[in-house]
Amino acid sequence: MEFANRNKAEKMLTVFRIATLAGSVLVALSSGTNYIYSAYAPQLGARLRVSHTQLNIIGLAGNMGVYTSGPAWGRIVDREGPRIPLIGASICLLVGYFGIKQMYDDGIGNGATVSALHFTLLVACGFLTGMGGNAGLGAAINTTAKSFPPAARGTTTSLVMSGFGLSAFWFSLLAHTFYPGNTSAFLLILAIGTAFPMLIGLLIVKPVPLPPWDRATNEGYDPVLSDDAVIVVAEPQVALGQEVNAEAETDSAPLLSHQRGTKVHQDSIPPSGVESNTAMALNHERNTGDEDVLPNIHGKRLWLTSDFYLVFIIMAICSGTGLMYINNVGSISQALYAKTHPVYDDIEASKWQAAQVSVLSLGNFAGRILIGLISDFTHNRLHLPRTYCLCIVSSLFIVSQATAIAVSSVKTLWIATLLLGLAYGSLFGSLPAIMIDWFGLAHFSENWGYVSFSPVMGGNLFSLMFGYDLDTHVPAKDANSSLALRTWSGLSDILVSRELPSEHQCFDGKACYMGSLQVTLVACIISLGLSWWAGIRDRHKLRDRTAHN
Repeated sequence: MEFANRNKAEKMLTVFRIATLAGSVLVALSSGTNYIYSAYAPQLGARLRVSHTQLNIIGLAGNMGVYTSGPAWGRIVDREGPRIPLIGASICLLVGYFGIKQMYDDGIGNGATVSALHFTLLVACGFLTGMGGNAGLGAAINTTAKSFPPAARGTTTSLVMSGFGLSAFWFSLLAHTFYPGNTSAFLLILAIGTAFPMLIGLLIVKPVPLPPWDRATNEGYDPVLSDDAVIVVAEPQVALGQEVNAEAETDSAPLLSHQRGTKVHQDSIPPSGVESNTAMALNHERNTGDEDVLPNIHGKRLWLTSDFYLVFIIMAICSGTGLMYINNVGSISQALYAKTHPVYDDIEASKWQAAQVSVLSLGNFAGRILIGLISDFTHNRLHLPRTYCLCIVSSLFIVSQATAIAVSSVKTLWIATLLLGLAYGSLFGSLPAIMIDWFGLAHFSENWGYVSFSPVMGGNLFSLMFGYDLDTHVPAKDANSSLALRTWSGLSDILVSRELPSEHQCFDGKACYMGSLQVTLVACIISLGLSWWAGIRDRHKLRDRTAHN
């Protein structure tokens, strides 16, 4: 009888876990809309007559909402569970997107451009959308990590992250299937379609306690909160038999130190979810064996080591390039479409925008998965440091920028967009495991939090540069406010004029943004050189460590 009751309880727990997983995927699917900004940004700029630089500031506000709110949401979800973050996510997303929609619908009347007050409100709304998406994703990942045993945790958290990666694709497909060319309806879908699933999550996204035999393997560890910018991992307690050498606390910080830091026991590692490739980042310690020794670098020592600045610069360059393209691919699509289509069709142009967002989302998703497989193959089969994967990432960014420079038609822009998505996803899929290799696991969340500020710097720099580049190529209002097309009708030529969406936009093809892409191309080449240097240093340190042992 006792066995039957226990078996029944296990089945009920399985049902609850499946429901929690499904709810977490739904919440994550509603959390990644920050990447869809470029699908409506050009229309927003045309409607409110704001410059490309101002559009980039609005987009960057969403990114800031993601990168700066992670630690706060992490502490809340660890202490209070997913309920408060889900409520906060629903409110932030609803207010943010509905506020943008309302200002889009109201327009500017007879004004020359949007007022300073309204522009500030737009920036605030953008910040709320990023903060809300971060809260939802953190709650979903944390709850999933709590609810599944180590054997299944990597797979389940990766499944949740897959939903996050496909978010932009899903909403873009939904809006442009039912409301093509209707930006107001698109924003309404974003407001309701992101806020309502968070409320559904309140009912089903709840941690399911592990059975005693599974809970024992997690003893001493807190769950993980993950998002694009911040990964929160509680500091592991030292298990019986672990060796800790306090003398490792020195001011030197090699990539793969032969000095002994904290020895990570195989059964002591919490394989929880992280941004991009969960299984790779936190389960890779299991594959390195009990004899592997990780450094323990954090705090002041982290800021005094050159390795921290090396990874910070690489991530700033690559993530900045990615955010620049992601925030402006809609404007790129419009410029290329207008250049090759004398008669500008708003609905047709918006379809090309939606296509870029969908391709970008799919590439981002695929990059996160593929780089994990490549990283494991590099480490386990080739016996090379994972750092060499950064060379692959930087190379993908170089190829994407070179392709974007070469593309002169909106019909082939998808190639550059796909490559950029692969590169961006691969970046966030490879860095967590490398951070653990370089600086250790004990203070991983603290170290990752510092590194995660690099996209803010790189994204701001490159995005504002891109916006300024577009603004300098905006044609004079009196000379280029319309397009002329000479068509044949019977035996005579007639001149047909069609107004462009806005005199504040550039529609001169790739000439509008060529300079910015050339700058990011050179920057990514520098990133490749730094990645190769890091890989060589890492390999030499590994050899020295092997010889020392």
